[in-house]
Amino acid sequence: MPKIIYTLTDEAPMLATFSFKPIVDAFAAAAGVEVEARDISLAGRILAAFADRLPSDQRVADALAELGELAKTPDANIIKLPNISASVPQLKAAVAELKAQGFDLPDYPESPQSEADKEIRARYDAVKGSAVNPVLREGNSDRRAPAAVKNYARKHPHSMGAWTPESKTEVATMSDHDFRHNEDSVIIPAADTLQIRLEANDGSTTVLKESIPVLEGEVIDATFLSAGELDEFLAEQIRRAKEQDLLFSVHLKATMMKVSDPIIFGHVIKIFFDEVFAKYGDDLAAAGLSPNDGLAAIFAGLEKLPNSAEIRAAFDQAIADGPRLAMVNSDKGITNLHVPSDVIVDASMPAMIRTSGQMWGPDGNQADTLAVIPDSSYAGIYQAVIDDCRKHGAYDPTTMGSVPNVGLMAQKAEEYGSHDKTFEIPAAGRVQIVNSTGEVLTEHQVEAGDIWRACQTKDAPIRDWVKLAVDRARASETPAVFWLDETRSHDQNLITLVKKYLAELDTDGLDIQIMSPIDAARFSVERIRAGKDTISVTGNVLRDYNTDLFPILELGTSAKMLSVVPLMAGGGLFETGAGGSAPKHVQQLIAEDYLRWDSLGEFLALAESLRHLAGTYDNAGARVLGDALDKATETLLNENKSPARKLGQIDNRGSHFWLARYWAEELAKQTEDPELAKKFQPVAEQLVAQTDAIDAELIGVQGKPADIGGYYRPDEDKTIAVMRPSQTLNEIIDQLR
Repeated sequence: MPKIIYTLTDEAPMLATFSFKPIVDAFAAAAGVEVEARDISLAGRILAAFADRLPSDQRVADALAELGELAKTPDANIIKLPNISASVPQLKAAVAELKAQGFDLPDYPESPQSEADKEIRARYDAVKGSAVNPVLREGNSDRRAPAAVKNYARKHPHSMGAWTPESKTEVATMSDHDFRHNEDSVIIPAADTLQIRLEANDGSTTVLKESIPVLEGEVIDATFLSAGELDEFLAEQIRRAKEQDLLFSVHLKATMMKVSDPIIFGHVIKIFFDEVFAKYGDDLAAAGLSPNDGLAAIFAGLEKLPNSAEIRAAFDQAIADGPRLAMVNSDKGITNLHVPSDVIVDASMPAMIRTSGQMWGPDGNQADTLAVIPDSSYAGIYQAVIDDCRKHGAYDPTTMGSVPNVGLMAQKAEEYGSHDKTFEIPAAGRVQIVNSTGEVLTEHQVEAGDIWRACQTKDAPIRDWVKLAVDRARASETPAVFWLDETRSHDQNLITLVKKYLAELDTDGLDIQIMSPIDAARFSVERIRAGKDTISVTGNVLRDYNTDLFPILELGTSAKMLSVVPLMAGGGLFETGAGGSAPKHVQQLIAEDYLRWDSLGEFLALAESLRHLAGTYDNAGARVLGDALDKATETLLNENKSPARKLGQIDNRGSHFWLARYWAEELAKQTEDPELAKKFQPVAEQLVAQTDAIDAELIGVQGKPADIGGYYRPDEDKTIAVMRPSQTLNEIIDQLR
């Protein structure tokens, strides 16, 4: 039987799956399609990583590894929901919950010394951060706003904060000595094995990475960020924010860039609280409290110290004496510096731009902000958009164009594949990449504490990326712009390859250009204001940034994007849009049994998945299901049956009911497949007849606490009970199986 793999992930998307997947199972089965779940949640990944240490009845399979292999085959059809990109604090919290549930897991070693601790740390490090996406993404990304979503946004525009020319909001970024300016890039002439080594100034040699297999034509990059220059830059921005009375905020990617960016975040903490660390740094280190984990982890661990009150008072005084901090939650006193994964650049910057270029301050009011993005590689795109808004005002969702994206991400391309090749340098010297003959390919003079990294981008994904860009430009009759900077070493090599591969393709009649990211951003927003669309063709990080930036401005959220990954082996990966895993939504569900997560991304991905399956297996019924689902989704939007924000209204479960009803109605009235129409006619009639009863059952549970038995690994029976509270709906759906 043709099969779709539906991933179980984390937080709000995972909870929504308990409600939506039974509907998917039932409808798909009517067309002979099996929908099979795979657990790739953070908890599931942790348990799989330590399966050999657990009793047989507690072991779970390594579903992520299985799907990674499946993604390399033509049979792959995977629907991927958002995961937690686990920071260290989140990883520790998940481990603590699992231990409380009876799983005998080791603690996360902060500073492993023994070989056993180093081995445990390596297992956890493979789980944290964005461990899922690099494994599954065996193809490049095609993200765009479907016509139904774009039309809805124009008819029902989201709110946009007003901009004025007097806005003082600005991006602060390094002008030298960062990853952008220190980068070297080479194209490998033949398959080889590389080594990364540190030649220290004292004459010793340390092998940082023993064996890196590379293929012919692979692009290899190496770079570093100077710790000393970073500290000077941060100190200057802290002074600047104080002098100009701007909110101080730092915007990093401590999830996807799980090695480098937590270290950078730690530098921010140490420089902001320099006097505290000068006086109490040894005490904090002795207690295992790392600045890389943020203020929340430090404050929670202070109870271990006899002088905890004194240290906490010193932190509080530094906050009072410093610039006003941007807040994650001003009511609860949670600052921009509390948790490294709370403020993620690709989500936080567009949200700030959408809100008049302001963030929330400690007084609970919005204020102009100094947005600190230390590495300058991509910071300029946000400044370009800010400058445009300051000059022309906020964008108008009723008229603005769109910026779909074709992103280079296959096979761990570029920075997102750098985790196992990123190091905090232990001693001053030279870091070299050498080939199997000992030839030095790149070399950087570094100091202790500098952050060095290497990246790989294989030739086959680059070829596929260029072809996908051409295909999308032709299919949509839209200009496509490669966001590549001829003054950056990596981009110079990509520009050479892009021009080479474009020459091999049919580009007649197409408008395809290459611009620096800053120029491309300016070009795109100029077209946006004129109501025109422009495809952004970008590398992996800019893919992430652009598929949040422009959708948040256009649609109010990035979760409503259609995200298709045509896998290079012929299969398909269908992602449910960006937007994160919505921890606040889970908190609301637990507090008042109301989940406002919007599953629109799942609806869009499922329709594409069904059509892909139809083509792969010549299953006409699956195509009818997919087309009917798209029509049902458009009706859902037009009838305003998406989740609302307040009790007593439609929540996630209610939107699933309405989607099921509209989907059944579309299937019942279509004529392409009479057998499916006959099968869904009574289902549609029952759903219509029982609408009031189902609504009453779904809304009737709201307003009281909900028990799901766990945050990272909820209890299955309890979660089913919470997420499928309408017995009437359940009976109608389950009869299809």
